[in-house]
Amino acid sequence: MIGSMQEWPLLVWKLLDHAALNHGDREIVTQTVEGPLHRSNWREVHARAKRLAKALSRLGVKQGDRVATMAWNTHRHVECWYAISGMGAVAHTLNPRLFQDQIVYIVSHAEDRVLFFDLDLLRLVEAIAPRLETVEHFVVMTDRAHMPGSTLDLLCYEELIAAESADFQWAEIDETAPAGLCYTSGTTGDPKGVLYSHRSNVLHTLGVLGVDALAMSSRSVVLPVVPMYHANAWGIPYAAAAVGAKIVMGGPHFDPETLHRLTVDEGVTLSAGVPTVWFGMLNYMEKHGLDLGKMERAVIGGSAAPRSMIETLESRYGVTVVHAWGMTEMSPVGTIGAICAATAQEPRERQLDIKSKQGRPLFGVELTIRDDAGGDLPRDGKTVGYLSARGAWVVKHYFKGDGGTVLDQDCWFDTGDIATIDTRGYVQITDRAKDVIKSGGEWISSIMLENIAVGHPAVAEAAVIGIPHPKWDERPLLILIRKTGAGLSRDEMLAYLSDKVAKWWLPDDVVFVDSLPHTATGKLQKTALREQFRHHGRSS
Repeated sequence: MIGSMQEWPLLVWKLLDHAALNHGDREIVTQTVEGPLHRSNWREVHARAKRLAKALSRLGVKQGDRVATMAWNTHRHVECWYAISGMGAVAHTLNPRLFQDQIVYIVSHAEDRVLFFDLDLLRLVEAIAPRLETVEHFVVMTDRAHMPGSTLDLLCYEELIAAESADFQWAEIDETAPAGLCYTSGTTGDPKGVLYSHRSNVLHTLGVLGVDALAMSSRSVVLPVVPMYHANAWGIPYAAAAVGAKIVMGGPHFDPETLHRLTVDEGVTLSAGVPTVWFGMLNYMEKHGLDLGKMERAVIGGSAAPRSMIETLESRYGVTVVHAWGMTEMSPVGTIGAICAATAQEPRERQLDIKSKQGRPLFGVELTIRDDAGGDLPRDGKTVGYLSARGAWVVKHYFKGDGGTVLDQDCWFDTGDIATIDTRGYVQITDRAKDVIKSGGEWISSIMLENIAVGHPAVAEAAVIGIPHPKWDERPLLILIRKTGAGLSRDEMLAYLSDKVAKWWLPDDVVFVDSLPHTATGKLQKTALREQFRHHGRSS
């Protein structure tokens, strides 16, 4: 016997249909690559996406084909997402900040047939185009007036759309069919592709919309600073369509001045970005005596947000901070840090401690921590283990089987993170497995040291790495950027840390630098730091 309810496939294009039909006038605002502010809405994006899908069909794109986008957060990029998956093809987002060889590898591995790209990325595309053997068409995401001269045979995005009608019928396909493709950053070995299904994307959308998650509604005005090429922009372009929220997008502009102006002028109530973005925004506002206008909620993920950052945003600017954690392999959100009922009854200082954790699993995701032998460890908030995940939007295997089997016999996926889980379900990432500092048989959390160090008023950014030690195996090295005009010495920093961590956690040395290396997704590039400082302290 089966239930008597209708079968209604969970397809990505139904999100856009819903937005156009029920929230058609809700705006989509873009600070364009060309310069001016552009205003659109869900009804217009829906019609243009259908025209684009029809144009792709005329170019010979078929169901299951991969179509690449190398673009910033814009209304055109949103149209591409829905047009490509809506016709049954696979929307493959490319990170333009990767090394050229990596981009070539990814495009070739995905066998992309069409490449959409933003105007300011032309020189990059021209440099790699001779090696993109599978790409048949290059489409510049602009209008005829801004079409550049090029040695490539380029198509104009706006002309493709203008030549078609909006009577295209979305593909009626199985909900398990692929909708999107995103590659890992490839910090260890070649990048690997994660192939999202329509079903997993829609379920992820429903998961992140809850009040204890993004808390997004039709009244929300959302500024996703996280790029659309980075793990689906944390699902925000899908979630906004599901509820008809207004989206504000900065295009290629990630500077604090532009983001702040958009935030205030457009009445942004919710924003999402990595800690690096918020460091810049807080410094800019402090320097110019500004606030965040109508912003109510800030989602911070990608790497751990320091407690001091959370406290500043909440106490000084009245913005509720929601810590989030996830990864490309999880579509990407796995946990959200909303305060639960029991924690809400505790003192403010305790709540800040909880907010500094990465949050609790959304329904649809299961998490556990395990020991070296694969056994489950207690959820006591103290025991540290390898974090594993399984669920409705967690990867089963990589695209084309790269990397072999990634699940164990119980279908758990090893995230590569070291973590604790407490009795209320709050997860605290203490390190990446490759970044944890092993000293005298014990683990020292580089993330925790970094977050404490950033709490010093003279520190702009911090990184902690392990350096070899003849007796203890590894010892922590603290690398700091001072705030402009601030004075801070090694001994002053160590004194600041001395009553905040165990004595054996104290770094062996403190180094001051002008800048820190970051990956293409904004995370600290600790492999580069370990290489740079591999001989530090050897003489002693």
